[in-house]
Amino acid sequence: MAIIHKANLSPTKLEIIADYLPTQPWFIQDGTPELIGAYRFDDPAGEVGIETHVVAAGERIYQVPLSYRGHELGGADEWLIGTMEHSVLGKRWVYDACADPVYVKALATAILTGQEQAALLVEGESEPRPSSVTVKGSGTLDGGVPALSASAPVSGSGVTIIDAGGLKLKVARVVDVAADASATTASAPELHHELILSGQWAGLDKPVELAAVIRD
Repeated sequence: MAIIHKANLSPTKLEIIADYLPTQPWFIQDGTPELIGAYRFDDPAGEVGIETHVVAAGERIYQVPLSYRGHELGGADEWLIGTMEHSVLGKRWVYDACADPVYVKALATAILTGQEQAALLVEGESEPRPSSVTVKGSGTLDGGVPALSASAPVSGSGVTIIDAGGLKLKVARVVDVAADASATTASAPELHHELILSGQWAGLDKPVELAAVIRD
């Protein structure tokens, strides 16, 4: 369960995302970014915030995974998006989560084991809040995930590929909202996908593919 603090952020998450997107090769500058929603994964150690934002800009939908840390992530300066002041937690370092090993592990776990997004419990409230984006992995693995090693993600053609050692992950940066994730799962052998993370939000009539385990 992800604990959400009632806090002020400076700059805001959307401000950080709006500055970050134009620097990415998969972003087409055809509109002002607007937040559609977000989903979270849990860090079992409770140290890293893992939140993926779904953003509209022009006619395209983008997926922006971020990780929030209380300290700098060693060796990840290239993937540091910026810092923010959190009125409860203090200074937070914000990273492109595709380069954060905690996110990579959480994403792989969700896909392989069929997990959903983390429940959101706002500090001071007794009942979890619904997530604005719901996700679910297509796997059914019961024995956990293989040991993973971090490596620099590689982006191009609207996707980011993460070679995590024990497996490779594909994260959609430009989301194909016209494609049916259930159809993708059924035809996985032909598409070289083994398992996927599908997602849905208000205004979509079917889930779409957000990430996948891929075969060489």
